[in-house]
Order: sequence, then structure tokens, then C-alpha cells
Amino acid sequence: MPNNLILGSTIVFAPHPIDAALEGLADAGYRNCEIGAVKGWFEHIDPDTVTDAELNRIQTKLADLGLNPVSIAGHTQLQTDEGKERLGRVIDIAEVLGMSIVNTFTGDAKTDAEHDAYFANVTELCDKAAGKGLKIGMETDSNMLPTARIGVDILARIDRPGTIGFNYDPGNVIYYAGADPVEDIDYALPQLIHFHFKDKIGGKGVFNFPPPGDGEIDMAALLAKVNAAGYEGPISAEVEFDDKGWPDYDGCLTAAKRTVANLHEKFGLTW
Repeated sequence: MPNNLILGSTIVFAPHPIDAALEGLADAGYRNCEIGAVKGWFEHIDPDTVTDAELNRIQTKLADLGLNPVSIAGHTQLQTDEGKERLGRVIDIAEVLGMSIVNTFTGDAKTDAEHDAYFANVTELCDKAAGKGLKIGMETDSNMLPTARIGVDILARIDRPGTIGFNYDPGNVIYYAGADPVEDIDYALPQLIHFHFKDKIGGKGVFNFPPPGDGEIDMAALLAKVNAAGYEGPISAEVEFDDKGWPDYDGCLTAAKRTVANLHEKFGLTW
């Protein structure tokens, strides 16, 4: 098994403060993490208001817990000026925290003008990220890029192959498009830079994302494909529960620990 960095995403603790989320990931047994900075979704870092002092405090907290911050989720509506500026701040945050990848999604552009704005904004953000030694992971998520098959042309038009690639999320591929991720991931593999290891129960439009290994996706087949392709980037485990919402803290911690057990026992992932 290749030595991919295995991350715990703070999304499993989405309703809880960042200190509790980081403590929970460490308690579950993670050594690397992905932190949420998605406005209004899982806002463990608020990209609009976070101060240098708070980032310094978070760095100290991470070090005290023995957690290595690898990636940050900073999804914004990239067809808008506000979204471009916000992701720019997330890029700055990633640099301060010593991360290597900034994850986002396309946003919900619908008109030709919005699509053009998206491509212009992302190109500018790629150049900013490259200047800081960072990469951008464009997630399979939402209307513009629900699958890697569709996303190949989007990344080609952006034309920043050394900086932007796929953050592949198999659960989203089913949720948004009803596609088979075991087939669709083939389109992502040549440009895969981050892998959201997220399982799913139910078909298109069904919000149910249990601990990886407890759902219906053939996660082992996905791992076999990324390994065969020589993928050496991060594998970030996500749990988003179901349409009933997140449980209390103990329930979130139980899900995080269940995920770690599955990663070890079902998938042979070690760290």
C-alpha cells in the first residue's frame, strides 16, 4: 500500500468549534487533517474574519495535538467577486498554516457570463496559489462539475495543470449525477491531487454519507484504482451523516472512531 497521507476531515464535527473538532480527530487516532473554512457550511475557520492571532493559536493547538494540517476546504461561489476574494483569503490561510492543498468547488454558475467569470477568477486564483507553492483541488460537486468526466474539459480550459487538479469525491458523484464513481474516477486519475474518501447510501439526491466502509460504494475498488495509478496524494476521510443532521459531540466522535477502525481494518490503510 502506498504511503498516502491519511487525513481526517473536520467535517465530521461540523457543528462543533474548531478546538473540539481537532481534539476529536486526534482522539480518534488521526495524525493529519483537513480543516473546513466553508462559509455557512462547516466553518471551523471563518475566512472572512479570522485574525493572525487566531491562526497562530490554531497552529499551536495543532502542534499540541500532534496533528499535521494538510488541506483546507474553502468552497466558494467562484463565479462571483465575493467568492474569488474569499478563496483568495483561504489560500493565504493555507500558506500560514503550512498546508499544501486548497479544496473548492466550481460554484453554481448558470449563465454564459457567470461561466466566463468563473474561468477568469479561477485562473487568477491558480496563479496566486502557484506563487505560494500551493495546489487547488476542484471537487466533484455541484452543477458545473458533478463528475470527473465532465470536469476534464473544465480543467483543460483553465489550463494550469501544475496547479489545479481533481479533488475526487465519490459520494458527490452519486448524489449530484447518479453516476458510478468506480467508472468515473478513471477520468480523474491523471489529474488527481486530493481524494475525499466519502461513502454513500442511496442514489442521486439522497443525503446519506456514513463512515467510509459502512455505505454502498465499493470503496476498496476505488482505492485499488488510485493505487494502480500511482496516486500519492492525500486521502481525506469524510462523514456527513444523513438528512437528520449531525449528532451531538459524542455521536460525531463515535463516527470518527468508526471511520478510523474501518480505514485500518477494512481497507488496510496505516499511518
